[in-house]
Amino acid sequence: MAVNGSALSSGLIVSFGEMLIDFVPTVSGVSLAEAPGFLKAPGGAPANVAIAVTRLGGKSAFVGKLGDDEFGHMLAGILKTNGVQADGINFDKGARTALAFVTLRADGEREFMFYRNPSADMLLTPDELNLDLIRSAKVFHYGSISLIVEPCRSAHLKAMEVAKEAGALLSYDPNLRLPLWSSEEEARKQIKSIWNYADVIKVSDVELEFLTGSNKIDDESVMSLWHPNLKLLLVTLGEKGCNYYTKKFHGSVGGFHVKTVDTTGAGDSFVGALLTKIVDDQAILEDEARLKEVLRFSCACGAITTTKKGAIPALPTESEALTLLKGGA
Repeated sequence: MAVNGSALSSGLIVSFGEMLIDFVPTVSGVSLAEAPGFLKAPGGAPANVAIAVTRLGGKSAFVGKLGDDEFGHMLAGILKTNGVQADGINFDKGARTALAFVTLRADGEREFMFYRNPSADMLLTPDELNLDLIRSAKVFHYGSISLIVEPCRSAHLKAMEVAKEAGALLSYDPNLRLPLWSSEEEARKQIKSIWNYADVIKVSDVELEFLTGSNKIDDESVMSLWHPNLKLLLVTLGEKGCNYYTKKFHGSVGGFHVKTVDTTGAGDSFVGALLTKIVDDQAILEDEARLKEVLRFSCACGAITTTKKGAIPALPTESEALTLLKGGA
């Protein structure tokens, strides 16, 4: 499939995990206490990925749990409005939809303060999973926040097992959020506990340093995370692009220089673009020239997402990404 042919995409990408409301300050570069006001922005990495896919013409579904409250129904509505299949969503009458207050630093990077004790996403049980939907996935994508507590952890493991048995490609973006874990050690242990199941893993440079304990972003450090069943390991480097590793080849793809306002959702946009391009043509993972083309497209999508506040409003269309690609960097 050509890089600009994603409208033909027909394989279903199922994204599993959390969806929440980010409260983003109206002013960048101030602390939460100093912020004069906040805008509510729908977020949660797995949900962002699902919408990134449909924005690019792909087919996606979201599996997770929201509060049976105004915010929860608002989020489900946003998924549906963006063409994401919502029949994997459950609502919890007893727990609220998760909230996060996000500080935007002057450089566009973020700090988080979470309200989820417990939030609805943490209470998803294995029995509530829509197994038929999960079995119909060509790609099953997830993060690590759903591993933090029970019962959601068991639901995550069950969903992953069912998807794998049904022949789905498993895609993992740990999406480290340290404030949510009881300790760094626990985060590292649990993130790695499901490492060997994934076919495709994407980590950021910061996550690589956290997982390896090394401040070097070199091939040796990355390959310490390799496992025999892995088809593609990616390290994203922000505006510098990404490094890619497969069984047979490795290399790097350059990034794009854009005016960064807010990095929220850039990694999710990158992942959504990659999955949309490979869902119906996994042979791309074994063809370096085509993989590089897809990763360049994915980097363009990630770059565009940093040029607006919030994740979902900033996720690009195919034509926006192609315009940036044609413009060069």
